[in-house]
Amino acid sequence: MASRKKQIAIGSIMSYISIGLNILAGLLYTPWMVRQIGQSQYGLYTLANSLITLFLIDFGLSAATARFVSKYHAEGDEEKVNNFLGVIYKLYLIIDAIIFISLAVIYFLLDSIYASLTPEEIAQFKVVYIIAGCFSIINFPFVTLNGVLTAYEKFIQQKLGDIIYRILLVGTMCVALWLGYGLYALVAVHAITGIILIIYKLIVIKTSTPVKVNFNYKDKALFKDIFKFSIWVTVTAIAARLVFNITPTILGVVSGTSAIAVFAVVVTIEGYAYTITTAINGMFMPKISVIYTQPNPEQRIMPLMIHVGRFQFALNALIIVGFALIGKPFINIWMGNDYELAYYGILLVLAPGLFFNSLQIVNTAMMVTNNTKLQALINLLTGIVNVVLSFILSYFYGIIGACVSICIAYSVRLIVLHIVGQTKMKFDIKLFMQKCYMKMIVPAVCTLLIGIGLNLFWDKNGWLELLLKGFIIFVVFILFNMILGLTKEERKLIFTNLKKKFR
Repeated sequence: MASRKKQIAIGSIMSYISIGLNILAGLLYTPWMVRQIGQSQYGLYTLANSLITLFLIDFGLSAATARFVSKYHAEGDEEKVNNFLGVIYKLYLIIDAIIFISLAVIYFLLDSIYASLTPEEIAQFKVVYIIAGCFSIINFPFVTLNGVLTAYEKFIQQKLGDIIYRILLVGTMCVALWLGYGLYALVAVHAITGIILIIYKLIVIKTSTPVKVNFNYKDKALFKDIFKFSIWVTVTAIAARLVFNITPTILGVVSGTSAIAVFAVVVTIEGYAYTITTAINGMFMPKISVIYTQPNPEQRIMPLMIHVGRFQFALNALIIVGFALIGKPFINIWMGNDYELAYYGILLVLAPGLFFNSLQIVNTAMMVTNNTKLQALINLLTGIVNVVLSFILSYFYGIIGACVSICIAYSVRLIVLHIVGQTKMKFDIKLFMQKCYMKMIVPAVCTLLIGIGLNLFWDKNGWLELLLKGFIIFVVFILFNMILGLTKEERKLIFTNLKKKFR
């Protein structure tokens, strides 16, 4: 049996491998798949998944599984683990039945909901909806498996499953498309590979953990504990679906499949950027937890908040500036000219993250101090603003209107978080803005200006040219940050660490 350190170390490496495979598969496979099935069917594929996802809210039970199973396992009480899982699975089956009824009702209303789709598209959409919906109903109760694997520190097996799933999914889809199968086959392949992953995880749990679910166990007090823990996690989950998950459905109501297909590209690139820029989220929770046991925690956290914020700002700025400079030709080469509007949409949805992701220490501090209710309400406000504006703006401006709506909603969230950080959490937000935003924006602007000049004098845009331009922009950005962004102490720390590495 692998040691805890080995599980964490190898699991972390495999996690990054999984992220890399996901991004690589998306960049290489997605445009080919779209060309094979067509923009309209790709839009239907995206629409079906987004609509069904709206109903797959687990009410915080997945997070509750990880928390309670970890707690009981650490205490060495495996009986409590088995009893708890019996309660959780019964709750999941109840919710699963409600979801099934909801999806069945929605099926008979599809013609009315998506009036902008053609009769042929509606007919195709119904088939996709049935296949994807059936898989979702089967898969839903098993979302607890990741929580169990995490609690028993089976990180290697868990991440290996993710890698196998990704390779199997893309490989099988490529074979299906190569053999001439279309949209229905893609959805079916997605469902079959998902079921294979479930079976794999069940085998791992059965063979490498002592878990034996007790379905006969009943405990009202445990139900109450789960409910108290889950309620605000549920609000956050619902709020999250009121941004990217619901937008394809809104576009389906007021626009059409072409707009949905373009928005799918926006979601793909935003997802890659989010994965990269939030990689260190949560890593500082132990340190912040210790600080809050000491006097004047807000003052003690400020240096950490500034240093982490500056790093996050620089990372987000590199992605946004780089995409602003070479994103349009990249989209045209990658997906085709029909998807050029995605370039502007991506910039709109990424822009607020430049500042919001810099405030991750504030978010972590809110979790440590049990302000999850406040976080949930902020996210709920964000979702409501997006839904209201999205219906209006998408009706008049299509995909761009939807992305403007998300940009405004995320900007509202950003402003509220600054106010909460200053008033509720007692951080010196003005000092943070001065040390982080005002200092680190200068290298980004300088890089942007140099990049605009580079594009004016070098207008060729093949894959090789984009790679060379990207490399030049990266080097220029690093140099400007070293000279204009970093403090003398930060530069000294970097050079000291580099010397140690070379030695």
